[in-house]
Amino acid sequence: MTTHSTHNVAQGSAYVGVQAGFIAGGVHNHHHAPPDPRFSPQGDFEAGVRYLDRFLLDTARKHIERAVARGYPITARVQFYRLVALLSGRTPRQLEAEEWRRLLAIWGDPPDLDERDEWTLGLRGILRLLNPDDTATPEAATKELESLPPHQRIYIFNHLDGLLEGASRNGLWAKSVAQAQQQRTAHDRLGRAWKFFHPTPIPPRTRKVAPAFIAMSDRLKVGIGGVLLLLGGGKLTMLLAAHGDFGGLFGLYGAAAGLAVFGVGGADRHFRCRRRRAKDGELRSSGWHHADARPSGFSGKIDRLFNRYFAQYVPKGMASGQWLAETAGIRRYLRNEVVDAYREERVDAERIAWLVRYLASDVKTRWTRGTLTAYRKELRVPLSSWLQQIVGAITLTTGLVWAASATFSTAVLPGTLWLMLATVAAATLTRAALRIVAERRRVIADTADRAAEQARREEAYDRWVAKLADRPSDAEMAAWLECDRKIITDRALRQFRLQPSQVVAHAFLEAPASSTRKRRADDGPWRYTHYRLLLFLLTEDGVRQIDLELDFRRAAQHDTQRLNYRFHAMSAVRVDGLALRKPTFHLTLNSGETITVQVTGTDTEPAASNEDPSPVTELTIDASGLHQTLHVLEGVAAEGKDWVRLRREQADDRLAELSRRTSGLLD
Repeated sequence: MTTHSTHNVAQGSAYVGVQAGFIAGGVHNHHHAPPDPRFSPQGDFEAGVRYLDRFLLDTARKHIERAVARGYPITARVQFYRLVALLSGRTPRQLEAEEWRRLLAIWGDPPDLDERDEWTLGLRGILRLLNPDDTATPEAATKELESLPPHQRIYIFNHLDGLLEGASRNGLWAKSVAQAQQQRTAHDRLGRAWKFFHPTPIPPRTRKVAPAFIAMSDRLKVGIGGVLLLLGGGKLTMLLAAHGDFGGLFGLYGAAAGLAVFGVGGADRHFRCRRRRAKDGELRSSGWHHADARPSGFSGKIDRLFNRYFAQYVPKGMASGQWLAETAGIRRYLRNEVVDAYREERVDAERIAWLVRYLASDVKTRWTRGTLTAYRKELRVPLSSWLQQIVGAITLTTGLVWAASATFSTAVLPGTLWLMLATVAAATLTRAALRIVAERRRVIADTADRAAEQARREEAYDRWVAKLADRPSDAEMAAWLECDRKIITDRALRQFRLQPSQVVAHAFLEAPASSTRKRRADDGPWRYTHYRLLLFLLTEDGVRQIDLELDFRRAAQHDTQRLNYRFHAMSAVRVDGLALRKPTFHLTLNSGETITVQVTGTDTEPAASNEDPSPVTELTIDASGLHQTLHVLEGVAAEGKDWVRLRREQADDRLAELSRRTSGLLD
């Protein structure tokens, strides 16, 4: 589309969604909100300054004006911030009558001005921007501003570059854009911006070690078997001793010694084999999906994290699908462990994404190094255990044969019965004892493994916390976004071949793009990794509009649509859905096509379950630029091109009046 086209406008009922939360009372002006009991007048004012630094202009005005109304002393600093908040981001023609009255009131009762005070110099700088007689020479106006103290100069370049007219405005805009170019990636934005969107990580946990589970049947077998073994052995000892058969006694006690040696070696072998089977079971796939894993629930979110990061951390030379199939078992085991460790509390799954990422990376590393199954070597039955079992079995068998021969030669019937009782009791006792010893050793081994794993996870947690330590503040995010907006506006001016002085008014609408991540500071609006931005430039001839997408983390954008239409093409501007707390902005053209901006998105939950979403919504709407866009386009839709003429005439008259009232302040 060329810059002269008046067709092809908002094709297909263009839709933009702004994720802004719930808003109580709809879109309204906040200047007369009741005082917040959390703020003193000074607290109100300082809060307004902080919001001004984050370009939340409506909220900043509310706090600053409320502080003044509550009796906060008026100083040059207070008046400077009042003016910046009132005039920020607008041309004189965009000011409403009420705002002009407030502007005249601010200058009507100036504080004591100290010529050596930096805030006084800042006030004079703002006044020169508003004084039409002092903006005739662009070089003089620019030089005047550049001579201001750094803090005041930065505020004026960031907020008030639209106040000048003519060539002076063009020069100031060029300086402001140059500053934005420098600041757009300052303070390592490209290396730090992504950190803002990562939630504060939760410290690592491991699954609690299951206590030893010893079946009651095994306890009974050990207890009863031990009693019967002692009884049988005692009776055999008495029979053999009564007949003086000391060889039989030697064989009997040799069998007992062999049983003990066999039991020691057998217990170690049984434990190792049992533990190896358990470890092998962790690697085998036996069904990944679980009935309780609702997609929107905690378990479902953990499932997606495991799938995402295991698909991301793939050994070199292996296809992602093959890797996911190979690791289905270990993923299931680790997934269940994470769910069990964190499920009891209300935990945001994203806060443990770092742990899932570490686990996926650790599995890949161990696979690459060939240590994923290193436990098999560690749990291999040692030669000493095999020797103990062999020696014990031989000794046990030899002893039993010797004792049986002696028993049969002395007392066949009672000796055989007692020997059979002792043998059965010994076998039953041994099998139960092996299981009990293995279970107790399992607890000891699990405890050691969990301690080692906890230490490794804590190291990974510490590394991640250190990496996020320089996470940008909300003020930095807002400053970078404002630089983006300024550079985008400048590029739009060049695309449409416009000078800044030709722009009567402008407005931005910010919306989250599809597939975006979001996060906000405790007292800030939602910020997004990807934005969809609509820029409206109003000139004498009509409206220029650009629709684009911004990758905030990479400071990169690309246009998706350029539009150009005259004022009479605008039919209506309205906001629907106030009663449902889902305001939707509509700009309707005479052609019947509509540009729709949904001000409330589909995911507007507060940061905490007990948090009132209304303030978050108001801040996000403030950041989105809805208020300014609504005011500008409503006037144009109602009055057409006459809006430009009337606003110019009104602005000229009011600026002349301001110049007359403040003429003495510039002397």
